[in-house]
Amino acid sequence: MNNKTMGLIFAMDNESHLNDLALHRTTASLPFGGRYRLIDFVLSNFVAANITTIGIVAKNNYNSLMDHIRMGRDWDLNRKNSGITVFPPFVLNSSHEVYRGKIEALYSLRNYISDAKEDYIVIANSNIAFNLDFNEIEKFHLDKKADITVLTYRTNEINPRKHVIKMDESGKITDFRFPIASDPEEQLINLNIYFSRKDTLLSLIDNAYAHGEYDFEKEILQKNLEELNIMGYEVDGYVAVIDRIHAYYKHSMDLLDINIRNELFYGKTTILTKVKDSVPTKYLEHAKVSNSIIADGCEINGTVENSILFRSVKVSKGAVVRNSIIMENGIIMENAKVNCVITDKNVIIQPSRELSGYESYPIVIVKGRIV
Repeated sequence: MNNKTMGLIFAMDNESHLNDLALHRTTASLPFGGRYRLIDFVLSNFVAANITTIGIVAKNNYNSLMDHIRMGRDWDLNRKNSGITVFPPFVLNSSHEVYRGKIEALYSLRNYISDAKEDYIVIANSNIAFNLDFNEIEKFHLDKKADITVLTYRTNEINPRKHVIKMDESGKITDFRFPIASDPEEQLINLNIYFSRKDTLLSLIDNAYAHGEYDFEKEILQKNLEELNIMGYEVDGYVAVIDRIHAYYKHSMDLLDINIRNELFYGKTTILTKVKDSVPTKYLEHAKVSNSIIADGCEINGTVENSILFRSVKVSKGAVVRNSIIMENGIIMENAKVNCVITDKNVIIQPSRELSGYESYPIVIVKGRIV
């Protein structure tokens, strides 16, 4: 892209239910893959396509997000012109009401969007791990003379809040609805990434807001399927939508497959993240590690199998970590055993404790707890 497109990222998705993992942070700053945050994916894909005017719409608990992005230095976005702008979670400064949906949020940012020099805009949720070329999306959008292009993906991870999409042979969306019991197991689902001309989007937002509407998907996409040329672009690569605890666990474990890991982090672009200067991981006398992702700064003197360890995790002598995700500064003390467990940052598992969940229902330990 030749600086013709700006980006807008929603840091918190109303449809996400990450429970304990989102108590102290927004979805965008959820740790993923050993040393990344979820927002790294959309930011890196934007930058690779020369999208450098980027707004981030916050809602709550966004201190960790601000600390992570540091005004975009690690993505080459700390620029005099363009770069990252973070917006507080209020619809109007006079009322200090938190926005109810995308329409209200976009209306409150109307001046920011219209004043930007770019002609097009990409709107994206931040809870998506993906690696694609937005130049291809722009070409598809122009070739199809679309009013709005909706990115889609095929999945069998269906829940009542995801939108099922049907398209005709040309790619035009003909049906946009919630799933029903009779649907087959795998469906084409809305990825919550939208490409449009700015003036088209602003006109739709103005009209919807004037009528008191706030649900972008229902009031703009679903309502205008006949009036507008709304096209669907199916993403054919690996896509992970992190909207449930089970989805977070499953897609984290997917990264242990080297093919998925390489496609996601080093596919059409390299996924960038905040750089930290940490010491290398220490593997001590009793360390046994297999099929795991180990970030820097760890100290391992126990057994780690099929697991993901974030920065500065300590696994003590006799401890066993299997099929688990241990976030930054976690400590697994002597002879403790964890299986199918997700521990948030700064969690301590005391000596000889045994915790075991299931792949379909992993145990989650809240940030800073001692178990």
